Amino acid sequence: MSGVKRKRNVLNVKQKLEIFQNLDNGESASTDAEDVLNEGNTISHSAALQSVETLLDYMGQRGFDYGDITAVRKMCVDIRQEMNKQQKQRRITDFLKQ
Repeated sequence: MSGVKRKRNVLNVKQKLEIFQNLDNGESASTDAEDVLNEGNTISHSAALQSVETLLDYMGQRGFDYGDITAVRKMCVDIRQEMNKQQKQRRITDFLKQ
């Protein structure tokens, strides 16, 4: 799975200005840039799961190594566990709100 190009996220001028203003106000900017970049780039668990399952289908059709396929299957398990964890947290929060 080498040779995969990653999308490079770049801050626009407005985002850079906001971070500089925060610095001027004495706020920490250690994660500000990362937070700004991730605001519009979040992916739902179900979309991620669908993408990983599509990748598994592709790998199966192309005869990828068993170890690679196993690693991708582990990603599916991890995504499902995170989905279940968040769903459980939402149920508890909803129950406590009543």
